[in-house]
Amino acid sequence: MKILHTSDWHLGKRLGEFSRFEEQKEVLDEICSIANEENVQMVLIAGDLFDSYNPSVEVMGLFYQTLKRLSDDGRRAIIAIAGNHDMPERIEAPNPLAKECGIILSGLPHSIASPFYLSSGLRITASGPGWVQLRIPGVDHLVHLLLTPYANEFRMKTFLGSENQDETLREILSNNWHANLQEMANYQSVNILMAHLYMISSEDEPLEEPLDEEKPILTPGGASPIFIKQLPPNLHYVALGHLHRRHTLEGCTFPVVYCGSPLSYSFSEAFQNKSVEIIEAQPNQTTKHYSVGLTKGKPLIRKKFNSPEEAFQWLPNHTDCLLEMTLHTDMYLNPEILHQFHQLHPGIVQIIPEFSEELKLVENEDLSPSPNAEIIELFKDYFRSIQQVPPDEETLALFREIIANEEDNQ
Repeated sequence: MKILHTSDWHLGKRLGEFSRFEEQKEVLDEICSIANEENVQMVLIAGDLFDSYNPSVEVMGLFYQTLKRLSDDGRRAIIAIAGNHDMPERIEAPNPLAKECGIILSGLPHSIASPFYLSSGLRITASGPGWVQLRIPGVDHLVHLLLTPYANEFRMKTFLGSENQDETLREILSNNWHANLQEMANYQSVNILMAHLYMISSEDEPLEEPLDEEKPILTPGGASPIFIKQLPPNLHYVALGHLHRRHTLEGCTFPVVYCGSPLSYSFSEAFQNKSVEIIEAQPNQTTKHYSVGLTKGKPLIRKKFNSPEEAFQWLPNHTDCLLEMTLHTDMYLNPEILHQFHQLHPGIVQIIPEFSEELKLVENEDLSPSPNAEIIELFKDYFRSIQQVPPDEETLALFREIIANEEDNQ
């Protein structure tokens, strides 16, 4: 059978003031096309479906419409789990309608999917807390799914019924996975684990969470790293969500894969290649998998300019991207210059001034005003303390005009 693995859609996410909604519509349309072109029989979506607990009606509509398209009128199984950005109860709320299309939405680690049988032949043959057994049209073997949506450590232990306070989350998850798979599995099934967790090969191999992650997993009260040695040995594939860069964990006889997000959501992901994962799995055989690249969405570019003139030349010819520009300058970037930049390039997300070393404030430099200093010198010191560079002549001229007007009115 063929399976498509995707994750971290983060529907509704913005980049600064820029909405990514139209890009998300385009890339989800591309994922639907790939599912059809690859003739996949099941789609796994490994969490962070939305970017916030309370997505807009428009965002939820895009999500449900996409799942309906992917389901191919109930001929293709769709399984989605909640991530750390998702509200579990909201994810599961449409289940009574979703199951009529062969869509399974799991919000909590102990959720039980109610059985269904569709005219296409797709059906849940058995289910329990955190696991589902499926019969899929055109597939002559059963599919066993272990589902572990995100929950913090306390809730995870509570949901999974641990009474031993000294038992670690790793032990609890491992025991739970082993027990559920042992209860379901036989030699004529494909066994898959889908989870939204921080999983690594060993204690010596940390992976980097997304740098702009507002809700990281690895925080006090979050969830501990899980090691691949905790995984049951008779799995065929592990579909992971949370990391935005595609990554395959080594050390198992079966693939353990973070497929990554479909779009670059921060400038730390600039120049990353985005993709979905295609899995070919059969009982008693080694699982094959490969990535299929995604092409939709604006590229994110970090660009450094050595002068405003260099920026003015480059910007008009590269307007098809979202841009974080660093500008080396020895002058204050006044609103007029900033306005010119944004007129030349409507996709500028952030402008970071980089000042010459001689203009930067020396650490602990004393900017206390002298009691005998002229007001213009006091203004220069104040401006420099705020902007890190001396005021330009245009700003000084404006300040002198204000002072002159004040003196005339006295």
